[in-house]
Amino acid sequence: MTGNARPTLDRALALSRELLAAAAIADMPAIERLDADRFRLLQSLRSERERFSAGDWTVMKEISELNDRTVGLVEHLRRGMERSMDLAAVGRRAVAAYSDTRL
Repeated sequence: MTGNARPTLDRALALSRELLAAAAIADMPAIERLDADRFRLLQSLRSERERFSAGDWTVMKEISELNDRTVGLVEHLRRGMERSMDLAAVGRRAVAAYSDTRL
């Protein structure tokens, strides 16, 4: 690849690793910030794709794999939150159903 694109690609890879680490600890504000930063970097490389070397495509593949793992973790977190919310709703309904019952 020519020009300044390789440092940008390397930074996008580093951000992808940081994203995965943030997802592993459920740091949603960091996930949002890192993903936005990485998105801007990857968008800036769109016009460079035709000049990517094999090594550049290898880095892109690693970014993609890290992204897939991050998405999987975030989806797992989302499902866990949904289960917690469902359980809380069941509890609220139970309290409401029995709140008028007195001994």
